[in-house]
Amino acid sequence: MSCDLSTDLSSALGRRTFLQRLGASVGATVLAGCHHARAEHGTMTGSPHALPPIGAELFTVRAAMQADVDRTLVRVAAIGYREVEMAGYFGRSARDIRDSLRSAGLVAPSALVSLGTTPDDWVRVVADAHTIGHRYVVIPAVPAALRQTLDGWRQIAERLNHAAEAAAQAGIQVAYHNHAKEFVPIDGRVPYDLLLESTDPTLVALEIDLYWMTRAGQDPLTYFARWPGRIPLVHVKDSLGPPAHPMADVGAGTIDWRRLFAHRAEAGIRHCFVERDDAPDPFASLAASYAYLTRLDVPCAVSDPCSRVMRGM
Repeated sequence: MSCDLSTDLSSALGRRTFLQRLGASVGATVLAGCHHARAEHGTMTGSPHALPPIGAELFTVRAAMQADVDRTLVRVAAIGYREVEMAGYFGRSARDIRDSLRSAGLVAPSALVSLGTTPDDWVRVVADAHTIGHRYVVIPAVPAALRQTLDGWRQIAERLNHAAEAAAQAGIQVAYHNHAKEFVPIDGRVPYDLLLESTDPTLVALEIDLYWMTRAGQDPLTYFARWPGRIPLVHVKDSLGPPAHPMADVGAGTIDWRRLFAHRAEAGIRHCFVERDDAPDPFASLAASYAYLTRLDVPCAVSDPCSRVMRGM
């Protein structure tokens, strides 16, 4: 999904006015930082071996969604999923999407969205998120022109901070979704690290795509430890390994899911979304990944906060 940050959110509309208009659109509520402990739908409970809720990223079935939203959602629910992440609304209104999700027995805690080019665009994004019931809106892409320099990444960080502050007035958390390009150094710095350091961790959360981070040669556990509690969302798809890293259904590749998910509480993971961009049979891919993950028994690492539950602390 493309995202255009080329217009500063505060340039066309004063910051205070923007917040007032957003509040009038959806009703203002205060959102605490994503790393603060709180009760919400999908919070990990029960056995310390249990994974957070396993959802489906609907980009996987985008062609089917384009053809028939309602039938696609029913088929996803029939696999066993109860959560999905939206990747566009396929020409449907926010109310229609909300009703279709309810009819299929699904909830959508998050959605991939674009910041757009004007403050009004962002007002609509947040209002739609509120209507559908998203808790998170996720930015999956930034303009190529801004990705070329460290100063461009600083501009991205500033705009994410402004957008996240506005969204928080409606009880919506902004998150950033990585690919591999954020890890290509510029002038000796890793842009992803600069972005995380330059955004407010109480406002801008992370949706780590574990495949893309692995493909970039990074260890997700490094980021779990560096930014504990800042990662409420993850994308889950597998890799057949270097050098090309072909995508695979979860469990059919080389990524060590037990190792990663053993540190789920440290990261703050609340929702896992299965995705495969290039699945030959998208529904079969979702089913295979779901079956693997629901069978996966993952004790918490000794260093992970959830290990206290296992020790009876």
